[in-house]
Amino acid sequence: MRRMARAWFLVIGLLSGGACAQTIVLASTTSTEQSGLFAHLLPRFRQATGIEVKVVALGTGQALDMARRGDADVVFVHDKEAEERLVTEGWGVQRHDVMVNDFVLVGPRADPAGAKGHDIVAALRQIARANAPFVSRGDKSGTHAAELRFWALTGQPTPGRGYRSCGCGMGPALNMAAGIGAYVLTDRGTWQSFKNRAQLAVLVEGDERLLNPYGVILVNAARHPHVKADAGQAFIDWITGPAGQAAIASYTLDGVRPFRPNASR
Repeated sequence: MRRMARAWFLVIGLLSGGACAQTIVLASTTSTEQSGLFAHLLPRFRQATGIEVKVVALGTGQALDMARRGDADVVFVHDKEAEERLVTEGWGVQRHDVMVNDFVLVGPRADPAGAKGHDIVAALRQIARANAPFVSRGDKSGTHAAELRFWALTGQPTPGRGYRSCGCGMGPALNMAAGIGAYVLTDRGTWQSFKNRAQLAVLVEGDERLLNPYGVILVNAARHPHVKADAGQAFIDWITGPAGQAAIASYTLDGVRPFRPNASR
């Protein structure tokens, strides 16, 4: 019945010529924005539903904080543990799988630390031992959270003297790494769209620990009554449904598909 009610809500909005059109706020990550994915997806969603989407692209931690404050209607991020905690705390309604990509470690093509391979933990150990320059986003993003997990697995007391935290998004972190010849962890989608590569190259990929799942969550209107729950749920239904999943699958960068749809419903 709830799904039928949402369908009628959308039909009424479309039949009225947009008079009932709404705009939802989507708190998401820099990777989904900077990779160009939203520019591909959102016009299709708007055409299907008449609903506009305003994207606020932040680190995942900041996006989840927006949900806690009620400053967003939906969050679309990539730190599954933190996402599930948001739901457990009652700020979000339910987490839904949407898509997956992966992280890669990029660094100087000459690889002075000897990090190249298929083991992210072994690579970080090499970087720490060599005191090689490493740029961390340091912004509580999903990428930063993954990086910290990988460093913890190394057993190294410190990441080395070359470790630098920029407190910035993925694009600026990559620019910084390119400028100083540093190593950096990045999601593949942003790397594929990044043009200022200088001497950087992908050095570590293929480790199953580098898989990077994305989830979508409706902000709980019981906590924040102003949340546009029907329109927000319509976005979730679309992005996890056949049309949204097909749109994700059809997105490519230089002939490569940076995200793989994996909605479970």
